[in-house]
Amino acid sequence: MSLLVVGLSHRSAPVSLLERATLNADAQIKLLQDTVAAEPAAEAAVLATCNRIELYADVDKFHAGVAELSTLLAQHSGVGLDELTPYLYVHYEDRAVHHLFSVACGLDSMVVGEGQILGQIKDSLAKAQELHSAGRLLNDLFQQALRVGKRAHSETGIDRAGQSLVTFGLQQLSSGTAVEAWARGKRALVIGAGSMSSLAAATLARAGVAEIVVANRTSDRAERLAQIITESPETDVSARAVPMDSVPFELTRADVAVSCTGATGLVLTADAVAAAVADRVSEDATAGSAAPLDDVREELPPTSVGVEDGCPLDLSAVQGASGFSVMGEAAVAGMDAATLEQHAAWVGGSAVDRREAARSTPEAELITELATMAATVGRIPERRRPEPVAHIPRPAPVLSLLDLAMPRDVDAAVHRLAGVRLVDIESLAEASADAPMAADVDAVRRIVSDEVAAFGAAQRAAHITPTVVALRAMAAEVVAGEIARLDGRLPGLDDKHRAEITQTVRRVVDKLLHAPTVRVKQLAAEPGGAGYADALRTLFDLDQETVASVSRAEEDSEISKNRGPA
Repeated sequence: MSLLVVGLSHRSAPVSLLERATLNADAQIKLLQDTVAAEPAAEAAVLATCNRIELYADVDKFHAGVAELSTLLAQHSGVGLDELTPYLYVHYEDRAVHHLFSVACGLDSMVVGEGQILGQIKDSLAKAQELHSAGRLLNDLFQQALRVGKRAHSETGIDRAGQSLVTFGLQQLSSGTAVEAWARGKRALVIGAGSMSSLAAATLARAGVAEIVVANRTSDRAERLAQIITESPETDVSARAVPMDSVPFELTRADVAVSCTGATGLVLTADAVAAAVADRVSEDATAGSAAPLDDVREELPPTSVGVEDGCPLDLSAVQGASGFSVMGEAAVAGMDAATLEQHAAWVGGSAVDRREAARSTPEAELITELATMAATVGRIPERRRPEPVAHIPRPAPVLSLLDLAMPRDVDAAVHRLAGVRLVDIESLAEASADAPMAADVDAVRRIVSDEVAAFGAAQRAAHITPTVVALRAMAAEVVAGEIARLDGRLPGLDDKHRAEITQTVRRVVDKLLHAPTVRVKQLAAEPGGAGYADALRTLFDLDQETVASVSRAEEDSEISKNRGPA
């Protein structure tokens, strides 16, 4: 069996696709159940966060495993396989281990170094254990990933390379101002009471907001979170819980709102947000902040009809306009066909000489062509000079929104509302792409490489352990059989001599087996050492079922031990 991971994340897929491909709790359970029921997979675990969906499995066939896991991801995410496939990535064996360890250390996070992913990996393992879809391989893998992540955070300064998604989002909202200075005294609304919302509430409390209001569909969870915030000895913030239908009213009072729910539809529409800030955005900010358009437009030449010298144009107006010709297209824009015929006649000198003038005068030729068009459409469309665009400055935001949900909770159209600042997963992805990498990232990468090598060696050594145990069990049976045969041939042998003989035979067997079993474990831990277990079984004619039963017993024991706290 071999480790395989198939998934997609913010690094491989656009946010719009991730938004559609999210898995709720029920979908994750069904995906795990269907994966372990599939032929190529023996174990399965799902790691689903706001910006990644990954399916881990222990498979016996690579190509069949990739096909099956990809199909299951498409089936349960609701995105067609053809649409999903271009954005999927596949990691196998050591590369799969390297990927998960990198994820656990925060190297693959949208904000490098964030530590929240460790809790999500722990939740993923707990769910797989609860559904009995995680066997020895995935238990070992996820447990070790947690240890590697904790080691990276304790031994390096990876925390300085980035922050949690919440902190990074608040930094984007504060636009360069220290979050503590920006948040101090503000009224905050937190929509949702899950792990991300709880982290947002705690971060806002530490930043010094004056009040936190928690809204959640389940009132008990909202009240519990509000109580935790209020009773925290680290902060002095009052918090209260409200039902979800109070959100529109609370939004009118809030200075900052963070939303992260499991809703499949929008929680805050653009109309709802616009209504919430309507009375708080001053008329001067929305309507009077820019000069009227008439003040920034250049004066346009009139196209009125005049009679001077027989010309259908108001020559004094047209000739005074820079760059205009009384015989050019701009001068006749807007004329109807009859007036244009008069102008063409004037340009040519007389109606009789019009054709001759058209052949010799470029302007007259153009007017003749325009006359033909005017006869068809009725008049020539007006052509005006490009009008300068008035720059209308956006007013300072009266409401800052942080949307950490996937799919999104807040309508993307809110970006266009005056007086509102919205930061969502998509804008965070753009901002984090330019974030500087800390020097400690290199140290974490070295830790990951070392841990991947150690994990691979341990797994290869563990692979041969059942064979070694079965070999020693077979040797013990041989010793027991020979002692029984000795008892039959020497029935008068006293207990003291029988014990001494038994001990001597066992020592001989142990000494004979010690060197080869120790050496075979060492060899098996090296790359390409998996074949030593097969060689050992062949040389000693070990029963395959005996080896498998030892392996199952050890696996059950290991799983029971790993069910404790990580």
